[in-house]
Amino acid sequence: MSTFIDTHVHLNADQYDEDLQEVIDRAIAANVEKMVVIGFDKKTIERAMQLIEDYDFIYAVIGWHPVDAVDCTDDYLNWIEQLAQHPKVVGIGETGLDYYWDKSPKDVQQYWFRKQIHLAKKLELPIIIHNRDATGDVVRILKEENAAAVGGIMHCFGGSVETAHECINMNFMISLGGPVTFKNARQPKEVAAEIPLEHLLIETDAPYLAPHPFRGKRNEPAFVTLVAEEIARLKELPVEEVAYKTTENAKRFFKIQ
Repeated sequence: MSTFIDTHVHLNADQYDEDLQEVIDRAIAANVEKMVVIGFDKKTIERAMQLIEDYDFIYAVIGWHPVDAVDCTDDYLNWIEQLAQHPKVVGIGETGLDYYWDKSPKDVQQYWFRKQIHLAKKLELPIIIHNRDATGDVVRILKEENAAAVGGIMHCFGGSVETAHECINMNFMISLGGPVTFKNARQPKEVAAEIPLEHLLIETDAPYLAPHPFRGKRNEPAFVTLVAEEIARLKELPVEEVAYKTTENAKRFFKIQ
């Protein structure tokens, strides 16, 4: 039986306040065996830490989101460092750069991005990268800070095949989400087709970015199977092979069993 791991999900989001258990139950029914919940500000980090206590198959990644970089402080990073001692915290993030929203100036985003790379290296944890309209600066900073020492994940990757190879050469995994199923998503489909399966992970980013045919609706981790199915279609492989390999990749990457 094929099982799946959703490597990036926000079960700690307000959108699940009414029916979180039902959402988790549907994921389990869809053979999603593990989920990695991302905490990216004070409230969502606190919720993520509670979820990893409540469910043995949920793990956490914690950090500070670039859109909210103006709200980050050294005290918050010290707090994240302390929480990251928990054995079920498996990465730092999501961090990176977001030039689409203008809440946080670029220089502020870059400052806290570098600080979180330093923290990840200190803790020997991988870095989960959020990149929106900032590929050049993201790749440059990862190189300048030698992020390859710990590696990480390019979350919901939307860049070119060439950029994917550049990231793989820095010890990063390429994670594909709902957009790979969108009819007009040329680059994610090219990446899914051309990047070897050993470098790929799957995710939902739920409640955001629901895959076709649920685009525009609330996403949930059960839908990660649709991401796997589209990658299998593009690679002309059985979905069981995509499920098996991406699950093994996630377990190896996060050092979980």
